[in-house]
Amino acid sequence: MIIVLVLLSFTSASTQNNISMERTDQLATLYERSGGTETPEYKDGIAYFKLLAEQFNTIEMQNWGPTDSGEPLSLVLYSHDGIFDIQKNKALGRAVLLINNGIHPGEPDGIDASMLLLRGLAEGKLLQSVNKDVLIAVLPYYNIGGAINRNSYSRTNQNGPKAYGFRGNGRNYDLNRDFIKCDTRNARSFAEIFHHLDPDLFLDTHVSNGADYQYVMTLVYSQKDKLGEPLKTFQEELLRPFLFDYMKNVDDEMTPYVNIWGSKHRHPTPDKGIEQFPDYPRYSTGYTALFNTIGFMTETHMLKPYAQRVESTLNFMRAFVTAASTYKTELIKVRTEAKQTVSTKKTFPIKWEADLSKSSMLDFKGFNSGYKKSQISGADRLYYDNDTPFKKEIPYYDSFKDAVVVDKPEFYIIPQAWHTIVDLFKINNIVMEPLAEDTILEVQVYHIDSYKSYTQPYEGHFPHYDIELRSSIEKVAFRKGDFMVPVNQYGNRYIIETLEPQAEDSFFKWNFFDMILQRKEGYSSYVFEDLAVEIFESNPEIKSAFESRLASDEEFKSNPRAQLHFIYEQSQHAESAYKRYPIYRLME
Repeated sequence: MIIVLVLLSFTSASTQNNISMERTDQLATLYERSGGTETPEYKDGIAYFKLLAEQFNTIEMQNWGPTDSGEPLSLVLYSHDGIFDIQKNKALGRAVLLINNGIHPGEPDGIDASMLLLRGLAEGKLLQSVNKDVLIAVLPYYNIGGAINRNSYSRTNQNGPKAYGFRGNGRNYDLNRDFIKCDTRNARSFAEIFHHLDPDLFLDTHVSNGADYQYVMTLVYSQKDKLGEPLKTFQEELLRPFLFDYMKNVDDEMTPYVNIWGSKHRHPTPDKGIEQFPDYPRYSTGYTALFNTIGFMTETHMLKPYAQRVESTLNFMRAFVTAASTYKTELIKVRTEAKQTVSTKKTFPIKWEADLSKSSMLDFKGFNSGYKKSQISGADRLYYDNDTPFKKEIPYYDSFKDAVVVDKPEFYIIPQAWHTIVDLFKINNIVMEPLAEDTILEVQVYHIDSYKSYTQPYEGHFPHYDIELRSSIEKVAFRKGDFMVPVNQYGNRYIIETLEPQAEDSFFKWNFFDMILQRKEGYSSYVFEDLAVEIFESNPEIKSAFESRLASDEEFKSNPRAQLHFIYEQSQHAESAYKRYPIYRLME
């Protein structure tokens, strides 16, 4: 039965004509009226989506929370029978899909493609054989501030449209680095929408930068090893092959995202191999995967004309909707199973690295490249020769292995003073239980032994890395109102990957806890000199450790200040909060 559906889907898609560029009625888009060369300004784009909602009872437009621009985040819903209540749609067995556009407004392909998709659905010209199985939710403009900040020059490498928005938002954040840390109002409003929808599949539309090749469309998808079972098998054996086959059958063949930078193992051109993009939770698809939603990121090729890129994005959206319909039953089932699995799982990887011992061979259509003298510097410069295309097999590294694994505790305990963390947990639908009374509990405590930090700012932060921990079991006094976070819920991955300091995008890494990395008290040496003698007299174990250090460390032996500080650190006068991680683990 599935095979028949797949064939019917391809036949239907391949026989549909592309959207006409000659449409002139009130529902014609600027993209169409301009012959595929322009995208609308924010206000005109929003007006168009409002017009669709006014014209068709199958489309509804909603305003949600604020963004850094001051404008609300708009959400557009399509339902073939005008039922827009999310729980009613889920009760009817429909798959819920979320499409996010304009996160980088200089890459507006998805904005124009979504106009064509929604209009085509509402007019009965697109996907009529599958539209009853899905509810489609579209964020038409996620980065509103960037869309308003319009220009024609910032996308230096890109072939159209004539004018477009800017990558940074109203506060110059790159929003596709903010999903886990939620520095922006945009990200907080997105989280509320995401959890309201609980989408079965997610799509974020982009335009690539980088190498040259023959494809219009490349695709980022959730990393299979991070997804875990049963989502991994569903994606790899059903969903991903369907999407790639669909695009090939409508003469729009695509390839995995051409990721060739950032590692000594990668090559400067794709002809020698590519790696899968590591979708950390800072990125949209990495964030959605934390909640068992498979995510895709379309990356059309920057050098292809704008019209080709929009049509390719629309083709993928059609594939996306058709795949959700074709595998609706399996998709909903594996997501339900995944939620249950992650809620009972005992161990969790929190750091990953590419497994370069594993690769598959990928048929790749590229262009020959070489070097020639730069007319500017006279040095050798890279170029691609579009007159000499090639097709050959290249290695594709799409396996990752866990580098750090943690056992989950029964509870994490968040003192109420850390209200920033509490607020983010509430936005992300994490269940928490406030303590009913003051309580002393024996818990596992992390101490930050060492770490390194970026020397240049990155998205408003100086992230930490190479974090080394030691742990101890201590009795800690907690106050009424401190939060117990049970690690038995479908959001377990979010809980663990934000609260474990060594995780790729932990809150510690993003500087949420930097207050503990600075001492708040100290001592005057001339006063502490006398006190150090008393400490030796009443604590012979400290004196013994001091003498052992003197005997083994010549530099320490010649540094009176270091000697005094050693005694201070071993004594009860040392600041207990210094480098003591303030989130606690209550084990079973």
